[in-house]
Amino acid sequence: MAGFRIPGCRAGRRWAALAATCVLWTLWGAPAAARDVDDSRLRIARLHYEGGGDWYCDPSSLPNWLTQFEIRTGIPTAESEIVVSLDSENLYQYPFLYLSGHGRIALDDLELKALAEYLDAGGFLYADDNYGMDASFREMVGNLFPREELEPLSSDHGIYHSFYDLDGLPKIHQHDGEPAQGFGVFREGRLVLFYSFSSDIGDGLEDAEVHGDPPAAREAATRMAVNILMYALTHP
Repeated sequence: MAGFRIPGCRAGRRWAALAATCVLWTLWGAPAAARDVDDSRLRIARLHYEGGGDWYCDPSSLPNWLTQFEIRTGIPTAESEIVVSLDSENLYQYPFLYLSGHGRIALDDLELKALAEYLDAGGFLYADDNYGMDASFREMVGNLFPREELEPLSSDHGIYHSFYDLDGLPKIHQHDGEPAQGFGVFREGRLVLFYSFSSDIGDGLEDAEVHGDPPAAREAATRMAVNILMYALTHP
């Protein structure tokens, strides 16, 4: 699949209608590759993994993310996520994988191989540390791509400017007080994995009453989430 960029695509209202058409048809080639099997709406796939970590965390975050993405970009989205595992027959129907949790992530050799092949084929993984999965996730990435490293992304990286112009990864929850930092894994020059550490974007996307986050924090999380998904859509 060839990459596709729209000139002047920042601050996206002026190009949202064009993006809605171009992303869904030009970017993916065969329309079914990036869409629900029953309609033309974009859907995020949540990764179900073993190891004891709560892969199902923040249940209202992804529906809220999808809703806001459609409102802000004009690109039609589904009302809810879909859950997949790395041996799911329909894995390749969803080019955007979301992984989160508080605890241990355990992938066996076959799952690691499947994930590496998925990412090298054009898929994208967004991992959001919901406080507590950092050590396990970093170990998993080391096993996934032994020759690659999680690289810190500077504030001028395109993922912070794909729709909104942001100063970098926002800090939503304090946790241990470390600064929020975005990391990535690159394969042949393409960012295939984005990891948000000490930020907790997923919590910021949840319904307002769940964590009591102030509106400014929830807006920051939403803008970052929109940027992440837009970046993945425009960099296959």
